[in-house]
Amino acid sequence: MAGTTPSERRGATGAERGGPLIITEDEGLLDDLLRLCAAAGALPEVAHGLPGRKGAWEAAPLVIVGDDCARRLYGAGRRDGVILAGRDTDDQGTWRRAVAIGAERVLALPEGERWLVDRIADAAEGVGPPALTVGVVGGRGGAGASTLAGALAVTAARAGRSTMLVDGDPLGGGLDVLLGGEKEKGLRWPAFAESRGRVAGGALAESLPHLHSLRVLSWDRGADVTIPPAAMRAVLAAARRRGGVVVVDLPRRVDEAAAEALNQVDMALLLVPTELRAVAAAQRVAAGVQRLLADVRAVACGTPDRHGHGLPPDEVARLMELPLAGELPWEVGLLGDLARGLPPGARARGPLARFCAAFWARALVDGTGEPAGGAPGAAGPGAGRDTGPDAGPSPGSGTAPAQDSRPTRYGAPDGGRS
Repeated sequence: MAGTTPSERRGATGAERGGPLIITEDEGLLDDLLRLCAAAGALPEVAHGLPGRKGAWEAAPLVIVGDDCARRLYGAGRRDGVILAGRDTDDQGTWRRAVAIGAERVLALPEGERWLVDRIADAAEGVGPPALTVGVVGGRGGAGASTLAGALAVTAARAGRSTMLVDGDPLGGGLDVLLGGEKEKGLRWPAFAESRGRVAGGALAESLPHLHSLRVLSWDRGADVTIPPAAMRAVLAAARRRGGVVVVDLPRRVDEAAAEALNQVDMALLLVPTELRAVAAAQRVAAGVQRLLADVRAVACGTPDRHGHGLPPDEVARLMELPLAGELPWEVGLLGDLARGLPPGARARGPLARFCAAFWARALVDGTGEPAGGAPGAAGPGAGRDTGPDAGPSPGSGTAPAQDSRPTRYGAPDGGRS
């Protein structure tokens, strides 16, 4: 019997998002597909045979067609987002029917369940291109990585980009404190410690503190300073699915959680003070990061006591054997601004803000958060992830911006470098 109805046998409750159109008369297949929709938090529309509601075929974010009903859809208009699901994908007739209806994928259950849950959730959330994700790590203690991470996020948000700042360094003191928002309501890392699998990107963002037009995932003041690797994987994947920009403040030591973060980072900026001892320390940090990420770039940063007498930025890059992302002079008055509750990068004409604005202009095509192009020779984000036949779409499918070896000095303060 033809007809289209919201599912009456749904397993999820309350806050389901609009889900796919399911077309099948196979009761066993339908039960499995409804279970997967519930796992994705999506409420499907079910058609027993052919879509009975006008426009249902065209309007659904995703269409899952049971192999039992494929022949009835030969005359349906072609559209994106059609999946043919069945039990036996070795049958050549299944593939012919998939071609006839314009299916993007033939999926066998139960083998493809994990992939399909992610695909349903992506369709229900309206997921677009993944966020450009930038990690920031200090070459030595006190290099200012958290400050640069905060300034990058503040600058991106000020330019109108959807921005999330993630504190991946449990011992860093808390990015909410850095941004003057330690009392702001919202969840911190301990609330996500048990996160596994898929986390809804929209729900994640709404649960976090909203500071300076961006979302911040930081630490509370408790004694627990560990991030389970599975939680880091799930939370960063959700953050990336929102699109725009994600900035991650990374620890210098690559533990299991930091490794999960690096697996989803498009590029890392390594902050290297312009002094020889700092370069020696940063070389050790770089070795750990480069085991997991190909696109690592040096930022030569000034210190308050060097007054322009440190190593030249191009010499820092040469010693580090890394491309130079730019020079960041020390910002006079920065410590006083932070003490007064101003976020890093708040001074639009200061070195931090100017460095960050120039960095985003080079890294992004436009304000959508879409990367500018692939880095030559880079392994690419997501290298080493599960890419099996039923693995979910890689959250690191964005492309790292092109590397440029030309040294660029961003944001010299008024009156010259200090």
